[in-house]
Amino acid sequence: MKVIVDTGVWSLALRKANVRHDPFVAELEELLKEGRVQMIGPIRQEILSGVRSEKQFEMLRDRLRAFPDLILEASDYETAAEFYNQCREKGVQGSNTDYLICALSVRHKMSILTLDKDFEHYRDILAVTIHRPRSR
Repeated sequence: MKVIVDTGVWSLALRKANVRHDPFVAELEELLKEGRVQMIGPIRQEILSGVRSEKQFEMLRDRLRAFPDLILEASDYETAAEFYNQCREKGVQGSNTDYLICALSVRHKMSILTLDKDFEHYRDILAVTIHRPRSR
């Protein structure tokens, strides 16, 4: 099964030094070896946003091109909006991107590898699955 890898995990793996022993980075490396990583456009945009130099941007962009985006449909955005409303009704706030990740996770039956603790709150309300590092 494919796994949606959230922006924070990518950022940790791609932009930080000395993270080889981090369980999330190790899990990302295993998922990459297994061919199980799923990219989506909004995560790609978040990863590339804020890169300081053009050279670094181009290098990172080129590396990420190895991962095709999951095609988003109008129903994914509608489901994300429904999830936003369901969570807000229960006092849980989140970003549009987070709810889109949740919508895709549910539709495609994929888990989410994330450092973002907000997904723990979403999981209490929505039928999303959090992927845990195996070496943790």
